[in-house]
Amino acid sequence: MLFKSITHEPIRRGEITLTIRRWRAPQAKLGGQYRLWSGGAVEVTSLEVIEESDLTEADARAAGFKSLAMLGRWLGKQEGDLYRIGLRYIGELPDPRAELAEDDQLSPEDVADLRHRLDRMDGDHPWTRDVLWLIEDNEGVRAGDLAPAVSMETQRFKTNVRRLKALGLTQSLGTGYRISPRGAAFLEAE
Repeated sequence: MLFKSITHEPIRRGEITLTIRRWRAPQAKLGGQYRLWSGGAVEVTSLEVIEESDLTEADARAAGFKSLAMLGRWLGKQEGDLYRIGLRYIGELPDPRAELAEDDQLSPEDVADLRHRLDRMDGDHPWTRDVLWLIEDNEGVRAGDLAPAVSMETQRFKTNVRRLKALGLTQSLGTGYRISPRGAAFLEAE
């Protein structure tokens, strides 16, 4: 579940305790924990399908809108069932990707699994190893400066690096990226 960055601080301060969403299928679950990209996470404390007529001014304010009318205008652009979702800020969650990234003890099975996953990500346009080698040679360089070297738009490059990060192969820096210890062990095996 994604939240606009303008809502992150009000969520942390407990000013936003609801989100109202239209979904064709539920995108959250009761008790689920969802990261805010700027840090921290929320837990879903309630989840119900409602009618638009069930919404109140208090719901609108709890969801970060100044009025029910403003919430209604925002919802007017969306399709699907209407959900009222209770939220509670729970602070930082350990990032399992960070722990995975530090594990540089790869067994032959680990290497084979990573090769298989990267091959599937490559599809019919190989890019994964090129991006890893590019990051290895250009630690801390902005995505916008790296993307042209592998014939990618900047946003596509960032998305692809996040996919590599999910495998524990890269780490994000304040500016740019670096190869993680796990990524370095994999590249050495390659």
